[in-house]
Amino acid sequence: MGTHQPQKELFNYQVNLDKRVRADHPLRRINAILDLSFVYPAVEPFYGKNGHVGTDPVILVKMLLLLFLDNVASERELMAVIRERLDYLWFLGYGLDDEVPNHSVLSKARARWGEEVFRDLFVRTVQQCVAAGLVDGRKLHIDSSLVRADASKDSVVKDSPEVIAALRQAYAVEEQKLEERPSTAVNATHLSTTDPEATLARGGGTPVSQLSYKHHRVVDDAQGVITAVQTTTGEVGDAAQLPALVTEHESNTGATAATVVGDKHYGSASNYRYCQMQNITAHLGQAEAYNSQGIFAVSAFVYESEQDRYRCPAGHYLYYHNYKKDDQLIQYQIEDAALCAGCALRAQCTRSRSGRTVTRPIFSELVEAGRAQSQSEAARRDRARRKHIMEGSFADASNNHGFKRARWRRLWRQQIQDWLIAAVQNLRILMKKGGKLAGEASATSSLAITWIARSICALLSLRSPSPQRTT
Repeated sequence: MGTHQPQKELFNYQVNLDKRVRADHPLRRINAILDLSFVYPAVEPFYGKNGHVGTDPVILVKMLLLLFLDNVASERELMAVIRERLDYLWFLGYGLDDEVPNHSVLSKARARWGEEVFRDLFVRTVQQCVAAGLVDGRKLHIDSSLVRADASKDSVVKDSPEVIAALRQAYAVEEQKLEERPSTAVNATHLSTTDPEATLARGGGTPVSQLSYKHHRVVDDAQGVITAVQTTTGEVGDAAQLPALVTEHESNTGATAATVVGDKHYGSASNYRYCQMQNITAHLGQAEAYNSQGIFAVSAFVYESEQDRYRCPAGHYLYYHNYKKDDQLIQYQIEDAALCAGCALRAQCTRSRSGRTVTRPIFSELVEAGRAQSQSEAARRDRARRKHIMEGSFADASNNHGFKRARWRRLWRQQIQDWLIAAVQNLRILMKKGGKLAGEASATSSLAITWIARSICALLSLRSPSPQRTT
């Protein structure tokens, strides 16, 4: 039995990191498929010709990928872990004695470069998945999820809209002094002094509002590749993001969307109208027949196009009242409020003293066509599949890549985080399924060739004369 006697070596010239990292290591596969040559020309305008030589920008991008790939707790911890892990050193191109930079270089690089480099990184992962046959592009699923901001709710101050506007303007002035990016509009009466762009929002079954951002994403139906990403403040509605996400999906994949699948938050009149005008099948959810207050939905009223009026469930008529240009809605209201006051169905119809008001979107025939598509059996199957695809994508991001909590403050930094997480998820899909699909295609081709060869031989044998038997 041997006993090892540990002893530090003064010199070692035989350390080869390439031999220390196993052949099937995930970082080897990422390094093989990831092309970061675009980073150099993209960031070159942000560097000078003289002075201190900065860290290689490709190495910085790889460090940020490692940060989210393995969900390392912080950038400071990442720099400490790099010194201890041979696979990290190999992936970054470092040797055992190379100096690892300070963690502050990552935050300085983000502030210097802006968002475009990270957006290009995400788009390139989408394009690689397209080239590998992992993206169909015709059917896309859309959803959103709240991301908790890196700020305490105790930092929120509440005041009048005028005071909050003055505070926001003061923060914008200080940001310009610090060469920070200006903030965008947030809640009118609430403001976080820690992260002014984070807004109070509640979702996902959470009973208490939290300072949040909102992540919107499009996932392709074929293999779950993330093809479009948008980041907004937490108060922004889901429905308004659909057109921009569809446009980004088509730009990133080069494919034309044929079907959009979403839940009831996306089933707005403007989205139905947009889908019909773009020749896209709308498999979007719809609101219930009664709203949360137990009031009749618009579908309970019958529109009479010749008279341009609505007939309520009690048989009374609502006529043109107003046009809301911003929302592209036409309002109809009952002319005699006394009819509503004495109606037996009033408790189920309205709480307003002036009587019930109904809105109709312009180009309502397009809206009704979209709603009819959303009620089909194919739409119900797609929405059931959407739960599996979208919840699986968000769960993977949350469990493996720290998706549900913002690492940095301000909207533009959160956008960078969302792009990096989506890029990492796409790279993992590309590693897992890219080679498999290529192998399946090759095997299918081989089977087809074998089947054709056998068919030809069978045909030839049928046509050839049978041999004569001799005695």
